[in-house]
Amino acid sequence: MRKLLHLLLLLLTLGACKVGKPYRGVDVPMPSTYLTFLEGDQIPDTETINTLDLEKVAAINLGWWQFFDDAMLDSLIRIALRQNRNIHIAAERIMQNRYALRFQRAELYPKIGVQGSAERGNFLFNQIGQVNELYIAGTGLNWEIDFWGRLRNLSQSARYDLLASEYGLKSLQLSLITDVASTYFNWLQSLEELEIAQRNFALRDSMHRIIVARFEKGIIQQTDVDQSNILKTIAAGFVPRFERKSVQLENALNFLVGRNPTRLPKTGKLPALNSDLELDPGSPVDLLRNRPDILEAEYQLAAQNEQKGAAKANRLPTIRLNGSFGLITDDFQQWDLSNPLWNLGGQLVGPLLFWGQMQRMVDMAQSREYQQLFAYENKVLNALREMEDVIIEINTLKQEIVAAEARKKSALSAQFLSGERYSQGVTSYLEVLESQRQAFDAELALVQLRQAFLSAHVRYYNVTGGAPPLMKGSSLTTKPN
Repeated sequence: MRKLLHLLLLLLTLGACKVGKPYRGVDVPMPSTYLTFLEGDQIPDTETINTLDLEKVAAINLGWWQFFDDAMLDSLIRIALRQNRNIHIAAERIMQNRYALRFQRAELYPKIGVQGSAERGNFLFNQIGQVNELYIAGTGLNWEIDFWGRLRNLSQSARYDLLASEYGLKSLQLSLITDVASTYFNWLQSLEELEIAQRNFALRDSMHRIIVARFEKGIIQQTDVDQSNILKTIAAGFVPRFERKSVQLENALNFLVGRNPTRLPKTGKLPALNSDLELDPGSPVDLLRNRPDILEAEYQLAAQNEQKGAAKANRLPTIRLNGSFGLITDDFQQWDLSNPLWNLGGQLVGPLLFWGQMQRMVDMAQSREYQQLFAYENKVLNALREMEDVIIEINTLKQEIVAAEARKKSALSAQFLSGERYSQGVTSYLEVLESQRQAFDAELALVQLRQAFLSAHVRYYNVTGGAPPLMKGSSLTTKPN
């Protein structure tokens, strides 16, 4: 018995050995700044960063949307974070991985079970012919000594999977907030477009009535009536188009917040945004710290590294201890320690001739690790691309909005003056038609640009990982137009 205990202690000591290598992070070449902030054809310096040297932050500001000071948007996002089914799925995935981690950690410890048996027959106790009874009750022990670290690798892989799922939930929350806000702004845009279309139709219908009346008095020709009617029917076609768009976006919002289609109060307009504020995206390295989707991909890579270590350990022998402890009797009513039953043994089982299958398992695990590495690098490259895109999008949309506001002002003025000139017989109806079309297009274009500007800032929040401040020295304006 003492020799067995010595052997057990020796195995536990040697069990500190581990075949797989620990996760060593990823060396990522990162630019020192973003191209948008450089002049001319300058290229930023590049520094190689190992991800293990970075603190994992992902401190998402889930209340960011409150800067818009829109009660309905605030309500929609809060409901979505509670009721969206994808959020529930991600939360359950965390619980699943938490259970998997506990399960895998339990594999490191001895398993003790209960066993019992009862037998009756004429071939017991090495006797034939006489009917005998035999009863056994006790416990059984089974323990795999994690000599090569296979179980520890699997346990660590489960821990990384849990961390990946937690960052996956944060990434999904970030995307959900972005989707709800962008869809909400699209919906407000469609309502403004519908209002513009209805107002434009009313204007053209009123003008058409005047032209018909003038034609009936013989003042103008039939061509003016036909042209006026064409313009009126075109305007009439825009009304159901924008009505359809608004209802579909309303349905999309209800889906995102996790409820059946319902009508939303149509009281708000697109909020205004101070276009003079400067972006503060921070350093590109901040993306590695803050973006939950990047951190999720890194922990998935770390988990796959541990799976590779477990595959390597599978090529080596497995050491197991097993034993039984209990009582044995031939009389069910008499149980005492005078008839103890025990045994203690060990097994050494390992692959001998598997025709390369165990090595192929290692090769497949290595290939999956490479795939996950490339997926991680893709996440980083895409994050840098998204940041460059959203910065240039916001900066250029500012310029477009300035031009669109001037266009709208001039178009509305031209529409009014053309109507006055036509009423006085100074100009043809063709000029009126063109000025009305220009005014309608200018109003729609400005609404679309304002929505694009708001949605670009929402994407900026998403791209940065929700952690850095949105602007330098200020915030969004809170009052709608």
